[in-house]
Amino acid sequence: MANGRIRVVVADDDDAMLELLVTRLELGGYHTFTARDGFKALESIYSVRPNGVVLDIGMPRMDGFGVLSALQQNMKFRDTPVLVLTARNATDDIRRAISLGAKDYLTKPFDDKLLLARVARLTRPRSRDHRTIFVD
Repeated sequence: MANGRIRVVVADDDDAMLELLVTRLELGGYHTFTARDGFKALESIYSVRPNGVVLDIGMPRMDGFGVLSALQQNMKFRDTPVLVLTARNATDDIRRAISLGAKDYLTKPFDDKLLLARVARLTRPRSRDHRTIFVD
């Protein structure tokens, strides 16, 4: 934890959405690190070693599925808890994200309280159970 706060990497290519997410999470007590594409998201995850990640799917250079796949291939980061937060709500996208290791999936637009509840669940200490939940 940075300064006693839980570290969360937030990856989204939309500047307004990224600012909104950072504001909500910072007000919720989290220490955030941002990325605007998949490669930068991986760099942040590898350097920050966050307690959790909020990840968009549709990003340039490498999409969220690519990030999830890269995390699964890296033994040190395979268990990094990821919440996919995206406008994509097709069942195939949800299944793919979960199969690639996402622990949760939330669609945009989102409710602030629900986002904070999901991130809180995602970033609880590792002794928690490893069930996956998601709700559209």
